Amino acid sequence: QVQLVESGGGLVQAGGSLRLSCAASGRTFSSGAMGWFRQAPGKEREFVAAISRCGEYTRYADSAKGRFTISRDNGKNTVYLQMNSLRPEDAAVYYCAARTTDVFWVTGTSDYDYWGQGTQVTVSS
Repeated sequence: QVQLVESGGGLVQAGGSLRLSCAASGRTFSSGAMGWFRQAPGKEREFVAAISRCGEYTRYADSAKGRFTISRDNGKNTVYLQMNSLRPEDAAVYYCAARTTDVFWVTGTSDYDYWGQGTQVTVSS
């Protein structure tokens, strides 16, 4: 069992940066891939980024490439999402998700086993 708690969301101007954190509890954190998803009002939850168990492999949605960076610190049971050059269309609730296996290339919400409650990101134009 893994519990996930996101933090770091907030209001930022377009072009600004935020770093989201996801603190995990549970013995299986370091055994699986981790991901970030987001959901804007009226839209489906969508994949943003994922990272492999040891952090050596990552995958990004096209919208995140070159602007967002996912990383993890297994010693701290934490995964991060550094978001730069934020745009109004990045505004959404951001969710951290965990898999029990090290399959980082999947992007569907049904591919992940555990979810956090989400943190709101608002980008003003």
